[in-house]
Amino acid sequence: MAGYTIFTTEEFDRDFERLDKSVQMQIEAELNQVQNNPFVGKPLGYPFFREKKVHNLRMFYLIYKEYVIVFIIALSDKKDQQETIDKIKYLMPYYKDEIRKKFTQ
Repeated sequence: MAGYTIFTTEEFDRDFERLDKSVQMQIEAELNQVQNNPFVGKPLGYPFFREKKVHNLRMFYLIYKEYVIVFIIALSDKKDQQETIDKIKYLMPYYKDEIRKKFTQ
């Protein structure tokens, strides 16, 4: 079975680019794992909303089974974790709309 397609937000891309190369490599390894099995991460209130610990960061993502897509939303450290989770939950309809647009292009 082919893996899920990975999409990332601009916010994630910006934060990723600021990281040390060694941390970027660790995140890329986790992205490969998530691409093959997105349900490896810890669920955050919904089966399709998950986090994965990478180094001292958390990577947050949403799984869209109907499109076979994983949308990588954000990275945060422990102190910003709850704020990031709350923001993602609030923006879930927006993210779904973004994926729908990408999928139908």
